[in-house]
Amino acid sequence: MRPLFHPALEDIKPEAILYALSDPERVAIYAKLAGASSGGTCSALADLGDRVIPKSSLSNHFKVLRESGLIISERQGVEMRNQTRCTELDERFPGLIKAILTAYGQPPGQPKTD
Repeated sequence: MRPLFHPALEDIKPEAILYALSDPERVAIYAKLAGASSGGTCSALADLGDRVIPKSSLSNHFKVLRESGLIISERQGVEMRNQTRCTELDERFPGLIKAILTAYGQPPGQPKTD
């Protein structure tokens, strides 16, 4: 299997973060993941309350989040475990992630319900 691309902290650009979090579904996934104490698997994060994201879309969302530097993904058997880089990102870009999540009304760990 191909290794997954994870940018180094110093290579993460704010425009990549803004692009990755410009999609409401990715924001909901990221907020849910940020609220999970030990990360989460892709399939466990597919259910956003009022809708379930198809696997093909979910795979793309995680790729965008990973390549922007927002998450770290690690293969564990047949599952992919994901964790946020909240602490690292907040040191590099203080308040950015919290401001974006707040603007969407997405407190970490809680999917938005309409």
